[in-house]
Amino acid sequence: MKRIILPLILLTVFLASCAPVDLNAPIPTFDTGVDSNAWAQIPAGEFHFGQHEDIETTEAYEIMITDVTSSQYADFLNTAFADGYIKIDGEKIVGFYPGDEFHAVKHEEEIEAGDWVYIPLDDPSQRIKFDGTTFTAQEGYANHPMTNVTWFGAWGYCEYYDSRLPTEMEWEKAGRGTDERPFPWGDEILRENANFYSSRDPFEDMSSFGSRTSPVGFFNGKMYDGFQTINSASPYGLYDMSGNVWQWTGDVYEGMHYRFMRGGSKDTYDMDLRLWVRNNATPTYFSPGVGFRCAR
Repeated sequence: MKRIILPLILLTVFLASCAPVDLNAPIPTFDTGVDSNAWAQIPAGEFHFGQHEDIETTEAYEIMITDVTSSQYADFLNTAFADGYIKIDGEKIVGFYPGDEFHAVKHEEEIEAGDWVYIPLDDPSQRIKFDGTTFTAQEGYANHPMTNVTWFGAWGYCEYYDSRLPTEMEWEKAGRGTDERPFPWGDEILRENANFYSSRDPFEDMSSFGSRTSPVGFFNGKMYDGFQTINSASPYGLYDMSGNVWQWTGDVYEGMHYRFMRGGSKDTYDMDLRLWVRNNATPTYFSPGVGFRCAR
């Protein structure tokens, strides 16, 4: 009998460790002091692009210094719903997208003009709540990045405000500046630089294998309840260009329906937060680890 006691104990511990994470558990609330309405000016000129540091050039543009927040997206939904820009379709918010040019390349899926899902309302980790009349950000998440938003939902937000999603080149230049650094702040990464897997920030509970987003601009050199951050802005003053959430970019490549993301996330290992790392998904994809910012 004694021979089976230890395995049973280990099995109990294992099952307990695999218990579902409470996605709506209370979280700490911090004011970072970073203005989510601010934009950075990026000058025209050359910069180092990609892991092998090809020299590329962009025109001048502006880009948001933070990801779009849940509060900002809720405001958009309220205004856009009132003027008919978006609609409610069951448990989803949908909006019009003009479609992509279809080239019938192998494995390419056609993206036709029509209504596409912007966000799901019934996903358990959705931070936007709708009471039948008004959209609001979930308590505690107002200044967190908007997540569970499809590429269409990110595109639609930027389009509504006369802006657009940044291209991959624009995104990387805004995060990297003109030198060869791999991270927005420099050459090395520490736990105090960004929200990534096992960074031990105040929003991570490794005992339950749970990680959550941090407020936009959280890693700005301030101390929060004993957790000292390092100011990790990019050379142009952008925050969260590495970690927290992946960010949709705007390129639509010929013969490819996939869309690309940059920046890594709260669920990504530290070295995968390097600025040239890419991720991709269909434009209908959404996740609690994916958000966006706009350019113009």
